[in-house]
Amino acid sequence: MRAGLNSTFRSLQVPNYRLFAGGQLVKLIGVWMMFTAQDWLVLELSDNSPGALGMVTALQFVPVMVLTLWSGRLADRYDKRKLLIWANAAFAAFAIAFAVLVTSGVVELWHVFVFALLLGIANAVETPVRQAFVSELVELRLLPNALALSAATFNTARISGPALAGVLLAVLSTPGVFLISTALAVAPVFTYLRMRPADLIRTERRSGASTRVIDGLRYVGKRHDLLLPICLMAVIGMIGFNFPVTLAALAKINFDAGPSSFGLLTTALAIGSLGGALAGTRRRTRPSVYKVIGAAVLFGLFEVSVGFAPNFTVAALLLVPTGFFSIYLAQGANHRVQMGVDPEYRGRVMALYVLVFLGTTPIGATLAGWWGEHFGVPSSIWVAGLVSFVAALGALAWQLRASGDRMEVRMRPRLSVRRIPAPAAVEVEPGEARPQPGAGGIRPRSADGPRAHAEPLARSEPVARV
Repeated sequence: MRAGLNSTFRSLQVPNYRLFAGGQLVKLIGVWMMFTAQDWLVLELSDNSPGALGMVTALQFVPVMVLTLWSGRLADRYDKRKLLIWANAAFAAFAIAFAVLVTSGVVELWHVFVFALLLGIANAVETPVRQAFVSELVELRLLPNALALSAATFNTARISGPALAGVLLAVLSTPGVFLISTALAVAPVFTYLRMRPADLIRTERRSGASTRVIDGLRYVGKRHDLLLPICLMAVIGMIGFNFPVTLAALAKINFDAGPSSFGLLTTALAIGSLGGALAGTRRRTRPSVYKVIGAAVLFGLFEVSVGFAPNFTVAALLLVPTGFFSIYLAQGANHRVQMGVDPEYRGRVMALYVLVFLGTTPIGATLAGWWGEHFGVPSSIWVAGLVSFVAALGALAWQLRASGDRMEVRMRPRLSVRRIPAPAAVEVEPGEARPQPGAGGIRPRSADGPRAHAEPLARSEPVARV
């Protein structure tokens, strides 16, 4: 038991990473409290308009669309820790001003729109830099665990933040929630200041090395193993991950629920997400592309089922596996990109990942709000799940065609993918270890024939499977 816990939380043995994770947990609890209270405030100020809710969510992510690639360039050029101090300080200042406005009782809907945009600007700078900064906190062998724990921290906050906000909205009202969440948002500024810069694992920048955004885009364009997960998350991030818009409207409009019940829906999603994050903490190698695609397929199917849920209880139960596969997918795609990219491009590549994953939210949130107003909130959920499912199937077809793999359905209940490589060796993607003949359960069937099939040994796993 103890060995399992040590394996799950081994990155926390690094002092700088402990400070990072602690500061993020405190801040994100406050952020999710703020966003939960903000969504409820928007519905109150707009007479229950899903369109207004979609507009606020869109404004939070418009800066991500506009500024993220530039932020990635900053991450590859300047000290990431100092950038994070300034970005978090700006976020805290905006949150304090917003809380004062709400507490004074003079807040109007357009005020919420303005501060959603300002907070989005701070996040647009902070998020890609933070994503790239994790690789400076731990050694490469600990990077999968550190990334998984970061996802677990995020989803722990998603559980406790909305649940706490739901209780406080009933006890203290909206202004009280904003004040508490603002106080928590300041935490990362102090934890970044307490870190020891000498203990950071930094790659020496080559003199005169280019940090142009276009070079990062060209780099990704030449790497199919990076391009596929990024494109998959572009579609699912834009269409499938719009729960901040859909769940608030579903709770208040379709299920006639109060703020505490809305918090329960968000908490159910976050409980599953935490499970998905913890499921990846023991990962030590780069995840297979088929694991990423498989998670996308299951996420799409469960999101469709949420859209057809007949009542509040069924919706809450279905949100647990939906949350699990949402974060298992996002985390797997993140790991596949992070662990396959060269260090000198990491800031710009992760900025591109954040752009397609979060920066497309304004489009998706606006579409979800518009669709919910015209065709009903449940249909906006199941249509998003259907689009995610189709995108996953498209990614699978793309991977099979590009790699030469083929799917087989065997008598045993599993779906496997067999690769037919060139006669000389088994091809691998950039950034992955090359298997040796006879090692790892893979060996050529025939060295003399016109084609050598990579076959699994009797007791081994298949080359790849979904």
